[in-house]
Amino acid sequence: MPAEIISRREFSSPRQTLIIRVMNYTLRDLENPFEIEALERVQHSAFGYPDRDITPGSLLTVHSHMGGIIVAAYPTDSLEPVGFAYGFPGRYFDTWVHHSHMLAIDPAHRQSGLAAALKHHQRARAIALGYTRMTWTFDPLIARNGRFNLGKLGARAVAYREDWYALRGGIYAGLPADRFLIEWDLTAELCEHPAPAPHGEIALEASGIRAGSAQLELRGDAVLIEVPRDIESLKANDLGAARSWRDAHRIVFPQYLERGYVVTDLCVDGSRTFYLLERTG
Repeated sequence: MPAEIISRREFSSPRQTLIIRVMNYTLRDLENPFEIEALERVQHSAFGYPDRDITPGSLLTVHSHMGGIIVAAYPTDSLEPVGFAYGFPGRYFDTWVHHSHMLAIDPAHRQSGLAAALKHHQRARAIALGYTRMTWTFDPLIARNGRFNLGKLGARAVAYREDWYALRGGIYAGLPADRFLIEWDLTAELCEHPAPAPHGEIALEASGIRAGSAQLELRGDAVLIEVPRDIESLKANDLGAARSWRDAHRIVFPQYLERGYVVTDLCVDGSRTFYLLERTG
């Protein structure tokens, strides 16, 4: 069952801990180093990272006391965390933002609404600290994350970054760690909506299971770029085909983003999924 907020205590000061209880979970801010250390295990289960790629609890603890936000989720009958969100202050185009570096959920607790609950808690905390914008990154090849970040949260992808991380293992092994850079306007009204049908000119679509040729000179107000529905399965069955999508996206996304388009949504048409890019300004 999706998580539902059933009780909330609002901030009266930026340092006050906000506790949110959702269906079967409790969310709370962390500063205690021994509680924070347990978040290393959540990273292992969520991402399958080798130890070199785990963000250590010692660093998380420092950030929790120096302007960062760390919120963890616990099942109501357990003291072991099963998810968390973590971010820190960042400087982005001469503006201070809260940069959300990590959202990790134990696989056994996905599809529960917990990710959205953590993100909304993080948003409330950032607003209490005076931020008007949050940034983060996600892998454009993971369509479900596109749906979550763009359609459910209402954030926007504004840039494409090649090799954002030097990741060598875990769930992202096999492909370069490219990422969308996301902006979330914290002053805007939250407006979750169903995935729309594709509408606009197609700049990239599939050719079989591989990426086709990109159309780089489209000028319409809306442009569509296809993404595999399930990149994990494609990567397991045909790594070359999966790599063709990364290579094509490296060409087509920067071309349109640098020309003033913004990735605003993920569209669904049966088994096919497309990012929607809309011209700004």
